[in-house]
Amino acid sequence: MDNEGIFVDMTDEEGNNFRLEVVGEVEFEGELYRVFLPTDMDEDDPDYGFIILKSSMNGDEELLDSVDDEETLEKVYALYMEELFDEEDDE
Repeated sequence: MDNEGIFVDMTDEEGNNFRLEVVGEVEFEGELYRVFLPTDMDEDDPDYGFIILKSSMNGDEELLDSVDDEETLEKVYALYMEELFDEEDDE
């Protein structure tokens, strides 16, 4: 799936609004995870980096949930990086 140019507006638990760009997706243990980068944050900001959220469907609506398990996050991140570098090698 080509995710380029897909943006999602999110609100965190503290009521802060921010915008994320979908940069990829990974299937892991039968679940779909979306990989995002913040669009409203400077790349030099220490908090800048990939955001991984678990995707699930509720009818026609996609729900995105935080991933609380650190081990799962690390595995999904590693898979995404592996796919990213495989794509770069193919070009």
